Amino acid sequence: MTKLRKQRRRKVYRHNVNRKRLRNKIHGVGKISCKEIKSAWDQRKSIQTNLQEMGLSYDPNKTIKIPSNKQKLKVSIASNDNEWEEEHMEAQPTKLHVVESLEGDARAPRVKMFRLPKGQVEWITYLMDTYGKNYRAMARDKKNYNQETWKQIRAKIKRFKSIPEQYSEYLKARNLNDGDGESDDLSDDEV
Repeated sequence: MTKLRKQRRRKVYRHNVNRKRLRNKIHGVGKISCKEIKSAWDQRKSIQTNLQEMGLSYDPNKTIKIPSNKQKLKVSIASNDNEWEEEHMEAQPTKLHVVESLEGDARAPRVKMFRLPKGQVEWITYLMDTYGKNYRAMARDKKNYNQETWKQIRAKIKRFKSIPEQYSEYLKARNLNDGDGESDDLSDDEV
């Protein structure tokens, strides 16, 4: 049998390799952006051990085991039962505050910061200024490049009016108040 080429090749010192950077790349865990995990992280321990102590999962396939049919069959034969039971011998995590803070953060209500793009706002305000509430005329406008229907345009205007930051700017620029706009509900003869 012949030997592999790599085994026979003479070892050569590579001058272009930065060994410090290579060591940091091998042993480093990367940038931890989560402040709770970063504060509880122990550099002397492995990634798996750190996550286990915090009560987090390193490998979800091992954490949430899905039994195979073979395992189910073995258990049912051994116990003469169709139900199988799994024994849990887990060590309690020592840094439970990390999991609790992450769960609390996940449950916290989020503030919706939805805003329409500037170009779309300009187009919608142009249509509102030019045509008022005549959505069918808006659909026939020459600047309607996407050929949106009057219902699509009406929905966009409705969404624009539901964003208080942008709609209030529009009203302020036109010296209008919120009551000036008539009801958004349209009958077929108004459209």
